[in-house]
Amino acid sequence: MSNLPLRAVKVDEGLILRSSGDVIDGVEIRRAKVIPDERGRLGEIMRADDPWFEKFGQVYFTTTYPGIVKAWHFHKKQTDHFYVPKGLIKVALYDERKESSTYGTVNQIYLGEHCPGLVRIPPGIQHGWMCVGNEEAYIINIVSEMYDYNSPDEYRTGPHDNHIPYDWERKDG
Repeated sequence: MSNLPLRAVKVDEGLILRSSGDVIDGVEIRRAKVIPDERGRLGEIMRADDPWFEKFGQVYFTTTYPGIVKAWHFHKKQTDHFYVPKGLIKVALYDERKESSTYGTVNQIYLGEHCPGLVRIPPGIQHGWMCVGNEEAYIINIVSEMYDYNSPDEYRTGPHDNHIPYDWERKDG
């Protein structure tokens, strides 16, 4: 597997995407609205009047330990929206939709408590993440579909030995 070179693309205030091309068609990334005051912070993740909002399926959270990769998978119907309130992850996306104008493109973005943002991942995009901080990361996912225990809309690819031109290894330098 060869790694595609990733260049920096600013997508929103304070959020930098690394990409082998353009932002993948249908992927949206924006800074989360965080409002601090003397009592603490309030953070808006998603609202029904957001331009991305399709419909509500469910909200769940998952955690990932430092150095662990949770990848790759995609959905045929479901849209994911990731937000990371605690810890730090790098999210990788791969456009495997042959009909897409960004077919074959890899995107990578960091999300976490110090770079609050929301990433929208449409159906058909292979995606996953790695916890790159030194503490457990908490990921909130707002999905468009409810999980169907009898027929899950989840299709998996191995994290390392696969056809996706992305390497999860840390890049020192």
